[in-house]
Amino acid sequence: MVKIERHFENFHLLNDESNELEKIEVMLLLEGIYRYYGFDFRDYAYSSIKRRIQHRMGIEKIPTISALQEKVLRDRHLLGKLLSDFSINVTEMFRDPSFFKFIRTDILPKFINAPLIRIWHAGCSSGEEVYSMAILLYETGLYNKTKIYATDMNENILEKAQKGQFHINRMQVYTRNYHQAGGTKEFSEYYVANNDIVTFHPFLKENIVFAHHNLATDHSFNEFHIIVCRNVLIYFNQTLQNRVQRLFYDSLCIDGYLALGNKEVITDSTLWDKYLEVNPVEKIYKKIK
Repeated sequence: MVKIERHFENFHLLNDESNELEKIEVMLLLEGIYRYYGFDFRDYAYSSIKRRIQHRMGIEKIPTISALQEKVLRDRHLLGKLLSDFSINVTEMFRDPSFFKFIRTDILPKFINAPLIRIWHAGCSSGEEVYSMAILLYETGLYNKTKIYATDMNENILEKAQKGQFHINRMQVYTRNYHQAGGTKEFSEYYVANNDIVTFHPFLKENIVFAHHNLATDHSFNEFHIIVCRNVLIYFNQTLQNRVQRLFYDSLCIDGYLALGNKEVITDSTLWDKYLEVNPVEKIYKKIK
């Protein structure tokens, strides 16, 4: 019995040492990427970033994180692959239809008399939610006086978003989401299909500006009436979440709206009294001071 207990004690000690070494390797890899290339992932949630590192190691057949670091610092092409792994690109048109329905019925009507509306989609990924917003604005008669800024840190995914092209096998889901979000038209009116690819009509892109922006390092670049950043903060640690929330606060005009993901909340305690929670389910906040 004593031998068995000692065996498990030794196992736990070895396991703890292995986990600690792994954390050090991850930290050194991210620090190296930041110092050499200027991309800062040091405050991303550890468990999430570790999974993406291990995913790339498996594809490249690299045995250790330290070996990956050595290759990344000497191979910009491999860096590009890793940056794509770090970029979160899970999205769909009118994702969470109740969110877009609330935007349609309760938020956009408040801007009917505004001379200009500026909207920032931060972490826009491949653009599905940006085009969803453009359709809402078009159907509520506000699109012609709106400028949408769609930003992401991944330049490759931004190029894809700018094309406004998606696989046709997603249209059934997107159509259902659109109607659940209050859409009354035939969704197919907004795109043309060519074999397996659908392309959304160019007029939806006329007032969209796609641009590179890194929430971890870049600053505010305008004053906005609505900021949408859904299901991005969950991949950041507390320090980076607070930094980004302060960035959003500084970028919002008074009476502007901040929309987060349904599993996200304002964590920066210095901002709690500066917002009114407009919709606790959809995580929509109004800046009041």
